[in-house]
Amino acid sequence: MKPSSIPSDIKASSSQAALFQGWNKSEQCPEATIPIRRSQEYQHPHAIHHLKQRRTQLNHSFDIDIQSDHEYATVYINGGNFYGAHASINVWKPTVSNDGEMSISQIWVVAGPEDQINTMEAGWRVDFDQKAKLFIYWTSDGYQKTGCQNLECPGFVQTNKNIVLGSPIVDVSSYSSKQVDIGITIYKNNENWWLKVNDQLVGYWPQSIFTYLASSATELDWGGEIYNSKPGGLHTKTQMGSGHFPNEGYGKASYFQNIQYVDSKGNFVDAEVERLVPDATKPSCYNIDVQNDKSGGSGTHFYFGGPGYSKDKCPK
Repeated sequence: MKPSSIPSDIKASSSQAALFQGWNKSEQCPEATIPIRRSQEYQHPHAIHHLKQRRTQLNHSFDIDIQSDHEYATVYINGGNFYGAHASINVWKPTVSNDGEMSISQIWVVAGPEDQINTMEAGWRVDFDQKAKLFIYWTSDGYQKTGCQNLECPGFVQTNKNIVLGSPIVDVSSYSSKQVDIGITIYKNNENWWLKVNDQLVGYWPQSIFTYLASSATELDWGGEIYNSKPGGLHTKTQMGSGHFPNEGYGKASYFQNIQYVDSKGNFVDAEVERLVPDATKPSCYNIDVQNDKSGGSGTHFYFGGPGYSKDKCPK
């Protein structure tokens, strides 16, 4: 079931942990089986359904009260056909202040008109349990009736017996200290879209579950998303990324490094800085700063995030 080939020239961070989940230190799944985590209360599909949307849907005829509570600090690239995306994302445990909120760092692989958006998404998220967890998501109709998180509905086919989708990531980054990355790669091989985490093939999204993504993606997004429930009419204190603004730089702000896409020839290409469009919905709450320092080994990269509520800068 493994893909017949893997695109060349994937760039990875040297700080990626080989064992990033703790469950398999004492447990193992037999061959031809996979680990499946029992759903937690905060992960029920009906709750996740309204908590996953796309930035561009804010400007369309959806439920504005719900949509406007999603805030983003992302970059995107479009204007072509893409066959995959990659980045090394450092992992944090940002504070999620209120039950029902979330803080996410992820990659989106996208195609289709907004009301019928097809997406594959992968990265890490923190819910009210304050644990960073590996997660995936997909939809083929603009988050309406199709798709789900992790393995909560048919769609994604997991083939790896060592990784648990939705399980906590043990090792995370520390402010002014250790930085821990995970490499997230999504790429198309024949008729399937494969997910790779660090050096592990996790599984695939079959081409058959999509309409517009059946052939290729037309947009790729990298960055952060939070859900703001506006407690007491004020902006949430839920943090994005490390909870610090991008101007604090390495070791303090959260980052995406070695941002790449797969071209029509099946090769990973460094994303050109001039093609990446930064988009921060509320820069005074969460912001983004795109950079290119290939000499430092980080490739095309950006810092992003922020602390959320501030009486002076981010009150609502």
